Amino acid sequence: MKIVLQRVSRASVTVKGEVIASVSKGLLILFGAEKNDDEDKVQFLAEKTLNLRVFPDEKGKMNLSCLDIGGEILVVSQFTLGGDCTKGRRPGFDNAAAPDAAQSLYQKLIQQISVSGLKVATGEFGADMQVELVNDGPVTFTLER
Repeated sequence: MKIVLQRVSRASVTVKGEVIASVSKGLLILFGAEKNDDEDKVQFLAEKTLNLRVFPDEKGKMNLSCLDIGGEILVVSQFTLGGDCTKGRRPGFDNAAAPDAAQSLYQKLIQQISVSGLKVATGEFGADMQVELVNDGPVTFTLER
């Protein structure tokens, strides 16, 4: 399971020309499920995402979490995070989770993050999405489990 976590000033998802989700200050999470991923990994990454101190305190030091600042979170499924680019010129997706399994894990991640009480917006699983963001910092981390 892989997550690309970006600290954002704002972010949105558009599908078929219509904005379906948007957030202001907080996090954009790009989520990719792989074969053999399970709910334990989802739980770990949800907790890590909510508590990772990536926002500046009054001294400008990354010392505050999304929970601490009452940030908003946009979660977007991204199948290509399971891609393997080590061989050839075309990514291989043998390690990516099957669509049904990936969607279930995606929904579980959203549920786990939503328990926090923060605003959580989502992309549309399996859709062709356009994601816009203003990366604040820029601050970007890759989380794997």
